[in-house]
Amino acid sequence: MPVESGSSSSASAARHPKQKRKAHSLSIRRTNSTEERPPGMHRDMLEGQDSKLPLSLRNNLLDLFGQIEREFENLYIENLELRREIDSLNERLTGDGQILEGGDPNKGALKAKASHSTSQLSQKLKTTYKASTSKIVSSFKATTGSRAICQLLKEYVGHRDGIWDLGITRTQPVVLGTASADHSALLWSIETGKCVLRYAGHAGSVNSIKFHPTEQMALTASGDQTAHIWRYMVQLPAPPPQPDATASCDDDPDLSDREEGDLDGEGPGEVPTIRVATATLKSHQGVVIAADWLVGGRQVVTASWDRAANLYEVETSELVHTLTGHDQELTHCCTHPSQRLVVTSSRDTTFRLWDFRDPSIHSVNVFQGHTDTVTSAVFTAGDNVVSGSDDRTVKVWDLKNMRSPIATIRTDSAVNRLSVSTNQRIIALPHDNRQVRLFDMNGVRLARLPRSNRMGHRRMVCCSAWNEENQSCNLFTCGFDRQAIGWNINIPALLQEK
Repeated sequence: MPVESGSSSSASAARHPKQKRKAHSLSIRRTNSTEERPPGMHRDMLEGQDSKLPLSLRNNLLDLFGQIEREFENLYIENLELRREIDSLNERLTGDGQILEGGDPNKGALKAKASHSTSQLSQKLKTTYKASTSKIVSSFKATTGSRAICQLLKEYVGHRDGIWDLGITRTQPVVLGTASADHSALLWSIETGKCVLRYAGHAGSVNSIKFHPTEQMALTASGDQTAHIWRYMVQLPAPPPQPDATASCDDDPDLSDREEGDLDGEGPGEVPTIRVATATLKSHQGVVIAADWLVGGRQVVTASWDRAANLYEVETSELVHTLTGHDQELTHCCTHPSQRLVVTSSRDTTFRLWDFRDPSIHSVNVFQGHTDTVTSAVFTAGDNVVSGSDDRTVKVWDLKNMRSPIATIRTDSAVNRLSVSTNQRIIALPHDNRQVRLFDMNGVRLARLPRSNRMGHRRMVCCSAWNEENQSCNLFTCGFDRQAIGWNINIPALLQEK
């Protein structure tokens, strides 16, 4: 029947592959057992076998098997050479008087070498363990039991867009100034949190605000390619009774966001507004991102996205010098508190030190310590420069020897406009990840400001500024959540935790 014939043919067809695999394995065993035969014998023997494969495919397979055999042969030769080298090294060790453990010199040499490498590895592990343990312990010290180190002082809500920069007046009455992308700069009462003055003279985002060292004058830089100098007079309201602050610097794991509508609060309302500047500095061809007063307050320096920094006379608003050399846009500028020194930072991963102490010589030094945009570089009250970068590092430099940093702080987020306290030399780092951390000049972490649903910034923190008037020490921060926050830092408790 057709069914039976079909079944017999299929059974015979099923037997053929088994016979072929058996014949193929026998041929491989024969070729492996005849090493003394010439190389051509392998191909001749395989070509003599019956095969249903096309001739071209079979030749390709034979070539591949030949290449595999040559690779194994090369590995075998290399193995022999390595064994000879090991034997020669063992002979040298024996000749030098090395004591080999055991009867086999090969094992003895390998043991000695392994024990030496093991001791080195264990020493490295011990050193790394000690360093990491000290860092972990210091971080725990900074947060555990520090219930009264950082207390929320006040929130300053009223801007309609993110706040880029803030500053503290150097004359009485002491007020807080904020510069915002809503084209305005506001002055605030620190005690009450109320806005007392608005400056609305710019046509673009206000990127920076700095106050004159001795007079009631402010310097603002803007995206309208200008910097303005304007005078202000404020009358502070009576401070309310102080609430019992219980906020602490604990590392709160709750980082969830509040809704954006929750942060509007009450605006500055009807406050005095200044719309005309006392002096307008306009020599840049791009956004003016920062500005600062030189010591004495007779000159100012501005930094722009046109890759240049300009030095102006305050009294005449005349351009004195144009500081060029950066390859990309500038991000910040800062002046020394007691000397005619200027530092500018840039997106070209460098910051530059400009020296105006000698009127005839304007020397410049370039420092390449970062691998990404240098977001800010500031002077300390001593002879140090502290630079922060988008590469998530902060470096402390000595002005007397700036070939390499004396301390490096590594963080988990980009660092924005940092600040250093004058008296205690504590570095405040505002981060892209909404955190604010405090470090000392040696790179030891001291504390982290709270970040929770109840307090702290809800978006990127752009800037920080210290106020060390009287007996208290206050830190102010601002961010893209359109608010500034004041913190009271208990310095004795902070240093005791350290």
